[in-house]
Amino acid sequence: MSITEVAIKRPLLVTTIFTVLILFGVISYQQLSYNLLPKFEANVISVSTVYRGAAADEVETNVTKKIEDALSSLEGLDRLKSTSQEGVSSVIIQLKNGVDVNQAQQDAQRKIDQILSQLPDDVDDPILNKFSTDELPVLRMGVTAKLAPTQLYDLIDEKLKPQLSNVAGVGQVNLVGGTEREIQVNIDPAKLRAYGISIGQVSQAVYNANASYPAGQIETQQSQYSIHFDATVQSVAKMRELIVARKPGGGDVLLKDLGEVVDGTAKVTAINHINGIPSVGLQVLKQSDANAVDVSKLVKERIATLEKQYSSIGLKFNIAADQSIYTLASATAVVDDLFLAVVIVSVVMLLFLHSFRSSLFVLVAVPSSILPTFMLMYLSGFSLNLMTLMALSLVVGILVDDSIVILENITRHMEMGKDRRQAAIDGRSEIGFTALAITLVDVVVFVPLAMTGGLIGNILREFALVVVFSTLMSLMVSFTITPLLVSRFGKLEHLNPKSLWGKINIGFERFIDRLIAYYGSVLKTALSHKRWVFLVVILLFVGSIALVPAGFIGGAFMPASDQARLPFNWS
Repeated sequence: MSITEVAIKRPLLVTTIFTVLILFGVISYQQLSYNLLPKFEANVISVSTVYRGAAADEVETNVTKKIEDALSSLEGLDRLKSTSQEGVSSVIIQLKNGVDVNQAQQDAQRKIDQILSQLPDDVDDPILNKFSTDELPVLRMGVTAKLAPTQLYDLIDEKLKPQLSNVAGVGQVNLVGGTEREIQVNIDPAKLRAYGISIGQVSQAVYNANASYPAGQIETQQSQYSIHFDATVQSVAKMRELIVARKPGGGDVLLKDLGEVVDGTAKVTAINHINGIPSVGLQVLKQSDANAVDVSKLVKERIATLEKQYSSIGLKFNIAADQSIYTLASATAVVDDLFLAVVIVSVVMLLFLHSFRSSLFVLVAVPSSILPTFMLMYLSGFSLNLMTLMALSLVVGILVDDSIVILENITRHMEMGKDRRQAAIDGRSEIGFTALAITLVDVVVFVPLAMTGGLIGNILREFALVVVFSTLMSLMVSFTITPLLVSRFGKLEHLNPKSLWGKINIGFERFIDRLIAYYGSVLKTALSHKRWVFLVVILLFVGSIALVPAGFIGGAFMPASDQARLPFNWS
């Protein structure tokens, strides 16, 4: 007994199966996260090292060359590219396709840790980064308030940033720009020589004045107490009174005797403005499995609460860029195109099938194939993004192909005089391998895309698999649901030339007949001039290929998109 016979003879079983699939599909759709692009990682790792005050040649010799030598034996390495500038060394690691970027980053970190002792003492620790879509900020904003710049920075760093970091789905909050408070000790060399004190003694005294460490325990019969030694200086005035050494003739040498202690600010390395007003920039990054739209919504709610809480100082979060706006707009546009495609497909089917009932039979294949696809997307860890939604828009026309072919053949068997039940079984059995071939043609095209390696494979994998999932589901629908509906509700339609609907369909059929006749005449002319046809085809083929090297068609990794904002730099 074939699957079609099971569907026709056991309709409750098939109806239950598809009801469960559609129900789980709806639930899975609600659980899917919204993202602009699929999650992917480039096979690139960057190593940045800061060597303040060093010339480019010195950076290359003492830093870049040693890092390159350490990373040259990295497993999966394709090539290294380095840049040495004044005070900065940058090494780019290009990995081979299929290499685990996370594992490679750990191996690179271990190799660099082994050579840290060979680098100059005043070099900052090398920083390793990899590119991932999860590292793109969901929100960029500038924070302003009626406070001194240093006070605003401390408020954001110590109070506001922890509250934003606790929002569900937030992975990291970065500060950009702002004025950070810094206590500066400016020593006069002449006074050092006069007192006979070295700069090392001053540095050690300042370090000891800010020490904090455990100092043992005190035990009694009833309890136990931990002793903590805290010698942290709490004010600039106390810092000035810090004892550095003893005078030869008696008395103490204070820090203020050797120079000045200034409550200043750290060196500014980044400047942030919002609407022309100096501010402290905030970048909110989401967790890898979080919904970008939900994270943006929750952060905005927390921002509104913080603005009310600190309304006395005029705290204001000015959002400069919100990834969720463009993501939702793009997703909404694709969903609108999806519904528009369904409407157009239904109109086209109605014109060719001449029956509202038959058109509805075929249209059942669209939700019955797409909704279970959401369940497979959820189980595969996919998200609703431009690629998956575009795939769903693409397959709307594909989903009805199998059902149309099978429905048309079942109708032909009904016109031969068979009853609906037998016509459904015979019609599907006769055309089943043709429908299977139609589906497998699409599958064998998109499966290799899903198996492609590298960055392109990571981007296209979700797109290709969604097409494969939904197409295979449409084949299952055409073998079960469509014959089942025809066997229960199928009906031969006879057009009445006197009715409006009959006139429309007969007029359309006459237009198709004229189009077929015109095509026949064109084909007859082409076949009678084979040499000219071959010559034109060859010229078109060569000319189309020549468009790329001739410069008429350019190349780009991704097409340009308009996000309704101008480029800006947060560095």
